[in-house]
Amino acid sequence: MEFIATAYAQSGGGAGAAGGFVSLLPMILIFVLFYFLLIRPQQKRAKQHKEMVAALKEGDEVVTAGGFYGTITQVDDNTASVQIAENTIVKVQRASIAQMLPKGSV
Repeated sequence: MEFIATAYAQSGGGAGAAGGFVSLLPMILIFVLFYFLLIRPQQKRAKQHKEMVAALKEGDEVVTAGGFYGTITQVDDNTASVQIAENTIVKVQRASIAQMLPKGSV
């Protein structure tokens, strides 16, 4: 007399390959979400800043990354001279200019 029945292994109905994809789906969804909410906007801002820095010219009114408001008096390849007060000119890296202001702001 046999008390224990023979147990046979059963496949999951062919869900083995699909189960692997389903487990990766949340990670793929999170990456896509990060791309559209964080990575893409940051790349767009970096491109706009690079174009703004390339277009700097004498007479532009700017704000530096340090918070100084001033007018550009001279532009070189890597630096710009910014007049922040009467007889006060500061030489800064072009990349440290945070934004351009409308004429007459300073």
